[in-house]
Amino acid sequence: MPFADLINHSGRVTSEDPAYEVRRTAGFFSRDYLFSLRSPLAVKKGEQVFIQYDVNKSNADLALDYGFTDSSPHRDAFTLTLEISESDEFYGDKLDIAESVGLGETAYFDIKLGKPLPPQMLPYLRLVALVGPDAFLLESIFRNAVWGHLELPISRANELLICKIVCDACSSALSGYSTTLEEDEKMKKAGSMSPRLEIAVGVRGGEKKVLTETNNIFREREEELDELEYYQERRLKDLGLVGEQGEIIFWEPPQK
Repeated sequence: MPFADLINHSGRVTSEDPAYEVRRTAGFFSRDYLFSLRSPLAVKKGEQVFIQYDVNKSNADLALDYGFTDSSPHRDAFTLTLEISESDEFYGDKLDIAESVGLGETAYFDIKLGKPLPPQMLPYLRLVALVGPDAFLLESIFRNAVWGHLELPISRANELLICKIVCDACSSALSGYSTTLEEDEKMKKAGSMSPRLEIAVGVRGGEKKVLTETNNIFREREEELDELEYYQERRLKDLGLVGEQGEIIFWEPPQK
């Protein structure tokens, strides 16, 4: 809508509801359209009206689409790409499970600064990392329930592997930048950049913050692996084979 493009964006607008509406005017044969704009914020006469372009867009998306960035730290984001390797011996089973929840061989997860991880990211990681003894979950008997199992830790080895996968991915991405976050901050403080370069450095710095935060999350998770509850423990509890103190109860047949 050309006219709507003239309305400026403001980060103060947090509503996801459309700020404008286009509809036909009254009359069965009318070809006229009526455009109406509703301000999400209270305004006084003569004040500028602002709208929210898209509350879910990252600063990288805003920069590419509109040529500006938002000061909100939650706009800082990084898209982490994960995939099921074609060389994986369980490639077909894993792909089938991923597709059953709307994902695929390659999955993209938008991680935002200070926000929880995307809900499907950990289950997908655990699926990718299923190897050895944990691969029994790929059997057809578990097919309808496997994603539910993947939403919780499977085993210490599996959880350790997903921590390594993410930390390696973050380290690799960070090493691909030509500057460090500290160098970016110095450039911004110097104030000698062109507007376009300032936007680019801001987006780049935001991505580095997200990568650093994500790396720290999984480093801390790696240190807490012994405190997590895994599939086998949950299964034993479901069967009533774990005592109040966490001890395993061995079933013995009644004596004749």
